[in-house]
Amino acid sequence: MRHIKIAFWGLLVLLSILWLAAEPSVFQPESFMALRGAMVQYSGVIAMGVMSVAMVLALRPRWPERWFGGLDKMYRLHKWLGIAALVVSVVHWLWSQAPKWAVGWGWLERPVRGERPAVENPVEAFFMSLRGSAEGLGEWAFYAAVLLIALALIKYFPYRLFYKTHRLLAVAYLVLVFHAVVLTEFSYWTSPIGVVMALLLVAGTYAAAIVLLRRVGASRKVQGRIASLHYYPGVRALETEIEVPHGWPGHKPGQFAFATSDSSEGAHPYTIASDWNDKDRRITFVTKELGDHTSRLREKLHIGQDVKIEGPYGCFDFDNGQPRQIWVGGGIGIMPFIAGMKHIALERHAKPDRPSLAIDLFHATADYDEIAIAKLKADAEAANIRLHVLVDTRDGLLTGDRIRAEVPEWHAASIWFCGPTGLGEALRKDFAAHGLPVEERFHQELFAMR
Repeated sequence: MRHIKIAFWGLLVLLSILWLAAEPSVFQPESFMALRGAMVQYSGVIAMGVMSVAMVLALRPRWPERWFGGLDKMYRLHKWLGIAALVVSVVHWLWSQAPKWAVGWGWLERPVRGERPAVENPVEAFFMSLRGSAEGLGEWAFYAAVLLIALALIKYFPYRLFYKTHRLLAVAYLVLVFHAVVLTEFSYWTSPIGVVMALLLVAGTYAAAIVLLRRVGASRKVQGRIASLHYYPGVRALETEIEVPHGWPGHKPGQFAFATSDSSEGAHPYTIASDWNDKDRRITFVTKELGDHTSRLREKLHIGQDVKIEGPYGCFDFDNGQPRQIWVGGGIGIMPFIAGMKHIALERHAKPDRPSLAIDLFHATADYDEIAIAKLKADAEAANIRLHVLVDTRDGLLTGDRIRAEVPEWHAASIWFCGPTGLGEALRKDFAAHGLPVEERFHQELFAMR
């Protein structure tokens, strides 16, 4: 989370400082209308800046993933930038429109405009000729972007519709790029803020084109085929084993991938619940019935069906140098730890003399399936991991106190959590209050892609 905050606030501060360097007169405006003009420019710079970075992150780029701590963290930043773009765009629109309303209502006097000096620069003159079109198109693109961002933030909006409508933001963004290029103060383009904005707009335009061409993650996509299906009724979860004979580069335990079994539904992210064996070349997903799509998978999937897999993604790989670890999997959040146990078991078999990590795994669940829990226990035994299964109705809720009671040396451990956001935040705050340096040693998978 720390790097997300650094990137988010760092971008806002950088754009603000560069804009102030280009517009120092904002501190002593000649009139309200002069202030209004400056605020329209400032809010436009911020809105287009954050929207451009959000567009680039939509491509799921490889290069910043390790610094952010995984694609899940990059998507959280993408969401923050989208919310910032929504808020600042509304402010931009209000600065543009509200003074006009005030003049119409008689609250402000219409400013007296003298004759504008002739524009000698041919590029500036060309931009001036496009102002009317840029204002009109930009306003409609603003309305569309506000609607589409709002829909993306509504969790109850079906994913299959979100998948289709969210792509339209790329179209709105391209129109807003035209709006920004034409209406940005012309003198800015020869200043540092202009150079930075030009780079951001070019990068965002490239990203929007890739999105519209449906080429996001194209180099990471492989064709797979369903080899087996197994349903666990007690936990309402479906285990799907997929053959990926060609192209899959392998993955680390704890990583995830996007799977597409229905092109109309789009790609869904799932944690990979298996270790990688280059000879067998299979990966396993376990999906819990949590929504419309996952509830229908049992009826829609069949052995032999083709599935597109994109990945691997994520840095939830249990690698931080701490020999003592505590794993916490809430509900379906147990999946990365299953892959981790299978990987450790293979390592123990291949190198029996190698010292192993001391790990306690806590699995808190509201549902119970004897077969699933038996397989979980077998994986834990093979990996020499202490397993603690807590069923909510039988054992009560998992708390920091219960973990510390079971693991007295918790203060020397790193904690890896995957599961419900509320439980993760509660445990993080609890361990922080007890002195654990959570920024370095509490790792939480933010598995919410919207």
